[in-house]
Amino acid sequence: FVHQMNCQGILKTDDYITRFFRLSTQMVVELCYRLIPEMTNTNSTAVRNKVFHTIDAYVKLIALLVKHSGDTTNTATKINLLNKVLGIVAGVLLQDHDSHQMEFQQLPYHRIFIMLFLELNAPEPILDTINYQILTAFCHTLHILRPAKSPGFSYAWLELVSHRVFLGRLLVVTPQQKGWSMYAQLLVDLFKYLAPFLRNAELAKPVTLLYKGTLRVLLVLLHDFPEFLCDYHYGFCDVIPPNCIQMRNLILSAFPRNMRLPDPFTPNLKVDMLAEISHAPRVLTNYSSTIQPISFRKDLDSYLKLRAPVTFLSELRSNLQVSNEPGMRYNIPLMNALVLYVGVQAITHIRSKGLTPNMTTIAHSSHMDIFQNLAVDLDTEGRYLFLNAIANQLRYPNSHTHYFSCTLLYLFAEANTEAIQEQITRVLLERLIVNRPHPWGLLITFIELIKNPSYKFWNHEFVHCAPEIEKLFESVARSCMVQKHVQVPSENELPDLQSLTSQTAFSVA
Repeated sequence: FVHQMNCQGILKTDDYITRFFRLSTQMVVELCYRLIPEMTNTNSTAVRNKVFHTIDAYVKLIALLVKHSGDTTNTATKINLLNKVLGIVAGVLLQDHDSHQMEFQQLPYHRIFIMLFLELNAPEPILDTINYQILTAFCHTLHILRPAKSPGFSYAWLELVSHRVFLGRLLVVTPQQKGWSMYAQLLVDLFKYLAPFLRNAELAKPVTLLYKGTLRVLLVLLHDFPEFLCDYHYGFCDVIPPNCIQMRNLILSAFPRNMRLPDPFTPNLKVDMLAEISHAPRVLTNYSSTIQPISFRKDLDSYLKLRAPVTFLSELRSNLQVSNEPGMRYNIPLMNALVLYVGVQAITHIRSKGLTPNMTTIAHSSHMDIFQNLAVDLDTEGRYLFLNAIANQLRYPNSHTHYFSCTLLYLFAEANTEAIQEQITRVLLERLIVNRPHPWGLLITFIELIKNPSYKFWNHEFVHCAPEIEKLFESVARSCMVQKHVQVPSENELPDLQSLTSQTAFSVA
């Protein structure tokens, strides 16, 4: 058949090839639009099979042409043809999406993409040599068709990016983790699309389904590919709205499979004695490039080294603020980048003196000057974002977790108003009262806060501001404090932290 096509001149020129694939794609899609209205409860399988039979035949033709175009050694011709076909199908999809709008059908495009992907990932020597380029082509196409560009294709898109073969090829089979960055980009596309709905808690039924699907994908990644979530946690948390607590907890709870987490509820756990605490985690997002403009980055580096210019701290808030509109006042990516950058520089500075980060060595430095200034100078909204940026680094045992845990406790101890201490408590507690999992670093920080008498946690007014809040704190304390240094009133009917967090249905969106 391919030989006949060549004889007829259908594949003779670039224009002919483009026209052939565009018309062929439109024909199989039109068939789908014709047959789907005829679907009833009794004939749905037969109609679907008819549609799939036609689409699958078309996909087999594409796969044959890709495999046998050019010489066996000329891989560029094969990839160029695949890119052309994927681009044409994507173009037809976008045009169809715009013209049909609410009546748009995802089914034919989903079938074309998934069947073509499976065909081109079959175990054949001719395909194995170009497997990475095939994956790149599909990832690029899915990025073009991301939910923000084609919302009507969102469900099919999520099914494609969460397909077991797609996941396995990108995150396991491709050597040297070369597929990780491409898959991370697709997840960022998904989070960015969901963000406005989640930020405003506008979860209509279609968005709720997409959100639940996203959580399931994250659970699969947490279980099967935790190192991937560990390495890209920063980039993901950067685009997830602050109020999406459970989604963020799923990402931050990931830890390498070769690590055994110490039980955070162990009495007198010496965190600074753990071997892993001295190891820096891998962060594959280029967060330092977010610190813009260049003049601000220069002033930041200068202040960290010399505590000059003296105006740096007083101008810090204005550099982070972008508007006066409540809820949109601050540049969140810049805030997140600043916090991690300063923390990493602080760890390097402390280690250069032959010391290790602890409550003493982190104090009285240019790095802590910046953090204390932000805690005091920012308004409630800004401080909440700043404390969230710190809490996003409380993960599995590593040097970042240890440093930022110490930093949060130091800010609590040195706070000049109870409002700061209350907000630190809120940021930690709201991450603990949603369903599990909970990040290890989050648990050890909160346990230390309520257990160590030097923080006088139980003496603060906000702990006793309302009976339900007081009961919640007491319940958490009962789980965390094995040997209580402070007398906590007994309430026998209260659940412990672990049962509380697994039963409480708090809003996470």
